[in-house]
Amino acid sequence: MKFKVVVSEGEDGWYVVECPSLPGCISQGKTVSEALENIKEAIELYLEPEEEIKRVKGRQMLEVVV
Repeated sequence: MKFKVVVSEGEDGWYVVECPSLPGCISQGKTVSEALENIKEAIELYLEPEEEIKRVKGRQMLEVVV
């Protein structure tokens, strides 16, 4: 899969990268290359099936009605 990402340099010199099509999917790195590697991992985790998330020890998936 391919996703468009936006890379910007933060005030602290780190690069921030986000994937607009996946709300809240954001990462950073000391270099553009590192930031891009980190966002790849963030996207993979974002797209991970809920079943995988539920199996993580010490974490649980709940639903709330608003």
